[in-house]
Amino acid sequence: MIFDKRENKLSYQAKDETICPACSTVFYREELLTGGGRLIAGTITDELHRLYEPSAKYGEVHPLVYQATVCPQCWFASMEKDFFLLPASAVEQVNNDQEKRMEEVQLLFPDVDFEKNRNLISGAASQYLVMRCYDYFNKEISPTIKQGIAALRAGWLFDALHEKNPHENYDWLALLLKKKALFFYLEAIHREQNGQETVSALKNCGPDTDKNYAYEGILYLSALLQVKYGQVKDRANRLASLDDAKRTIARMFGVGKASKEKPGPLLEHARNLYMLINKELNETD
Repeated sequence: MIFDKRENKLSYQAKDETICPACSTVFYREELLTGGGRLIAGTITDELHRLYEPSAKYGEVHPLVYQATVCPQCWFASMEKDFFLLPASAVEQVNNDQEKRMEEVQLLFPDVDFEKNRNLISGAASQYLVMRCYDYFNKEISPTIKQGIAALRAGWLFDALHEKNPHENYDWLALLLKKKALFFYLEAIHREQNGQETVSALKNCGPDTDKNYAYEGILYLSALLQVKYGQVKDRANRLASLDDAKRTIARMFGVGKASKEKPGPLLEHARNLYMLINKELNETD
């Protein structure tokens, strides 16, 4: 009997080669296998992050670990579809910056190795690199919101690392990355409004891989992240940001009204967020 070599694996090496646009290294992407009961969908968090239940056969699976494309030689990284869209004018900048971005990652993860199969550590490092490397891209591919998505994904993977290693300060790194995500989400919306960069026309706004919550997901997350991770020291600014977030949610989702166009977890989470904002505003009053 011939057994499928993939039977007990979580991933496989892609047949098609990938050539790094920065250093010309040839490598093969690691792809996640999704069939055979590997992915058992669980709940969706208020941050629109899909959790997966561990399976008896494969254990824990984190699809975000495999999403980023990272050159194993120079550590240039991006979302898969953008990897070959690096502008030729940016190649020199990418190469000149190689040592610095590698040092930054190695400060967090001294033993990270993108030649090996991915794990939570290399997955988190890959999303950090994606966030960093979109500085090299042109505005036409909406780099700012993609930096926000990568920062949020890195934060989620740091959350998972914290659950496994509660004494390694991964929770602090998760918080730092989510605050960074807040900055990028707000900046992306600002650039959309003043015509600097397109966000609403983006085909897939994530933030996770299982569902596209579109532009409304971006607006919702900008409000949620502001409530959860925005500054609290300046009370006047805090209240102003909460009031703005409340108006955004109310306008987008018609909280308190039925909506056939926006069913599912996004509407439910928006309603919960609206009530949470109201509670804090009323407590202040």
